[in-house]
Formats: sequence, structure tokens, C-alpha cells
Amino acid sequence: MALHKGAAPSSDPGRGRRKLALNPFYGEANPVSGMTEAPPTHRLPDGPLPPMTAYRLVHDELMLDGNARLNLATFVTTWMEPQAGVLMDECRDKNMIDKDEYPRTAELERRCVAMLADLWNAPEPTATVGCSTTGSSEACMLAGMALKRRWSARNADRYPATARPNLVMGVNVQVCWEKFCTFWEVEARQVPMEGERFHLDPEAAAALCDENTIGVVAVLGSTFDGSYEPVADLCAALDALQERTGLDIPVHVDGASGAMVAPFLDPDLVWDFRLPRVSSINTSGHKYGLVYPGVGWALWRSAAELPEELVFRVNYLGGDMPTFALNFSRPGAQVVAQYYTFLRLGREGFRAVQQTARDVALGLSARFAELEEFRLLTRGDELPVFAVTTAPGVTAFDVFDVSRRLRESGWLVPAYTFPPNREDLAVLRVVCRNGFSADLAALLLEDLGRVLPELRRQAHPLTRDPAMATAFHH
Repeated sequence: MALHKGAAPSSDPGRGRRKLALNPFYGEANPVSGMTEAPPTHRLPDGPLPPMTAYRLVHDELMLDGNARLNLATFVTTWMEPQAGVLMDECRDKNMIDKDEYPRTAELERRCVAMLADLWNAPEPTATVGCSTTGSSEACMLAGMALKRRWSARNADRYPATARPNLVMGVNVQVCWEKFCTFWEVEARQVPMEGERFHLDPEAAAALCDENTIGVVAVLGSTFDGSYEPVADLCAALDALQERTGLDIPVHVDGASGAMVAPFLDPDLVWDFRLPRVSSINTSGHKYGLVYPGVGWALWRSAAELPEELVFRVNYLGGDMPTFALNFSRPGAQVVAQYYTFLRLGREGFRAVQQTARDVALGLSARFAELEEFRLLTRGDELPVFAVTTAPGVTAFDVFDVSRRLRESGWLVPAYTFPPNREDLAVLRVVCRNGFSADLAALLLEDLGRVLPELRRQAHPLTRDPAMATAFHH
């Protein structure tokens, strides 16, 4: 969650903070009832407002937000069936942590873990342990904690508890992994991008490992371009490293998006618990798990991968319920919605939904490729996500100009620069999700076609502040 400062400085100190203006018709009954007092925005009002008045004030300010359905930056689900919304409304007052008071919600969480263990080919699904989280960021934190604690246990005779180990990953990882390393005092060893390789290289990752490495993170679906990292090749490189040095380095698969796409569209791709070196996997239920935010999932191959000292136990129907989380109170609505989605769609339903998203991505990327001003970096044939940059020789505009002009029509298409060693590369990225249809893709192309002639007539790209380039890691 972003950190915010307090009230912004007033441009007119004599007038105090900005106030909310009241339309007379926001009153409960009489539009000329003398509503002259506007509530403050940065301190509690002195008294209450009628409920409809409060609603209208908040509702109208939120109209200035972007349209979530036209947000092609976010991976997060922006549409669910009305029935799912009803279930979420019915469960929003249930606190997930109270297992003994809401036993059926706890049971649905347990079933979701079992379903994911089966989906990800756990060798013994009944031995797999897992939990729901508020999203992949929390799930990654939990997985990282387990890796660090296992490393500490293995090296207790060599290092004090304050020793600082390292975690190997590609420079393209989601920012939560950098947060984990900062918060839990782990050195982040990152493999840079090189040439047309925009994610982790297995051999380069293995070369960064040593006796202080707690694990290697592989991303199944990079947020930068939608590509899968080669998990099987990474495990093979680490197998070879173990043969040479004796170092046994576990792998965590960050499947925030891809772990809910690959099982349905790429069933022959080996990336999951079929690889013995994969000790844990996470995913975002609120991304291609097709649930509104926020819910995520973290699973470990077996109890051996999750140190017992990290698990807390609560009373559950007079029995013992192990829990592992950074958060405490949170609503059960998203977990219930995840179970609804699993039950509603099944394997074939998920396959159909994800295939439609991939078809839209492939069709839209092909249309971009037909335009001489653009060069495709990825096609959307792994995650339904593709990245495109301007073609060599295009000097009148850049991807930031395209993003800005499309925003005028309501489209949120992120433009950003890549990390080391490809900071020279700036791209547009398009995320195709459930609810972004072929019709909407056609409308996007129509709006692009309207702005391109004007962009071509520019003398040069409009000046921008490089510090404002955004990576859109969500």
C-alpha cells in the first residue's frame, strides 16, 4: 500500500484547506434548506451528514478515477459475474482469521488449497500445505521467509542468526521481491537483461548462487513483457551446480499470473511441482484467478518446506488450525469468490476464458505489428500480455506520446523503460484480461488510428521527465 503524507499545503493559508462544495440537491428532501456548511476534507467534520449526501460527495469525486475496464496496465480482475458479487457482499463482514466462528469459510479456503495443489501437480496433494493471502505480494513475503528460515536452520552451526544471506532473481521481478529483501535483510542478487532476453537467464542465475543463497525466484509471466521464465532450464542449471559444488538451492516460482494460465493453456510446459527442485509456488487469485482484489495463494511442496516455527496455531472447532500470514483480520469475501470461480468454471471453463484472453492478445498484437511505426517484442502467446516499442527510424513520437494520447480516450496503456541492462528500451504494454473483448480491442485500434496521423506530424517526441517513467509492476 502506498504511503501518503497528511493534508497538502494550502495555496491560500488564509482560507485553510480545500472544502467540498455541496450541490443543494444533495439534501435529503428540500433543495433550498439552507445547506451552507461544506464539510472539511482533511479533518473530521463537526457533525454527521445525511447518508445520501455523504455518498454523493464520495461518489462524485471517484468519477475522476480511470475506468477499470479500460485499464490495460493492470493485471487485476476488473469484472466478475453478478452472482460472485452477491456472494462477496454476503461475506464481507466475516473475518477470515476467526476460523472457529466461520468454519465453512475456513473449509472453502482449505478446498482451494487442495485444488491448487492438484492443478500444480503436487506429488502428494494431501501433503501439500498452503494458505490464502491478500495477494501475491504477501504470498511472496511468506515464501521468502520460509526460504530464509530453512537456510538459517541448515547453516545454524556456521552463521549467527543475524547473518545476511542472498536471494537470486531476474531484474524483471515484481517489486515485492525487492521489498522482501529490504524488509528481511536479504541481499538481492539480480540477473540483468541482455539484448533481446528480457528475463532471467538460468546459467547466469546459477553463477550468482553460493553457500549463502536461500533460493532462486523464477517468474512465470514477467510483468514487463508477459513472457514465461524457463523454470525447467533453471532447475537443470541448479542440478548441475549441485553436482559440481554440493549446493542444494531451492526454487520458488512466482506464478502471480502464469500459474493460473499455464495449467490450462500450456499443460505440457513443466514448471510446477513436477520439478523436484520447486519448493513453493504463489499466485494471485485476483489476477488470472479471475477474482476481484485482493486474494493470493502460497503453496509449499510439503510441510518440510515450511518451517514449523513460522506457523501459528489457533483453535478451530475445538481442534488445531495452523495459520501462516502477515495480515490478521481480513474479509472472507475474496476466498469465497475464489471457491465460487473454481466451482463455476472448472478446468474447461478456465481454459476457455484464458484462451479467449490469449486470442484477443494475439489478434491485437498482430494488428500492432502491421503498423510500420511499431515493433513487437512479445506477442501475447504466453501470458495474454504483449509489449511493443516504436520501430527504428520513428523520430516524431515515442511510446510515451502514444500512451498520453490514448489516455485522452479513456485507455490506460502504460509506457515505461526497461531495467538494467536495457534502460535504452521504452515500450507500451497491453494486458488482456477476462472482460477485455475483441470488440474493445477493435475500439482501441480505432482510437490509435485516430491519433497516429497527428503523432506523425510532430517535429519530435514531446519533452518528458525520465523520472516519471512508470514500470506498472502490478
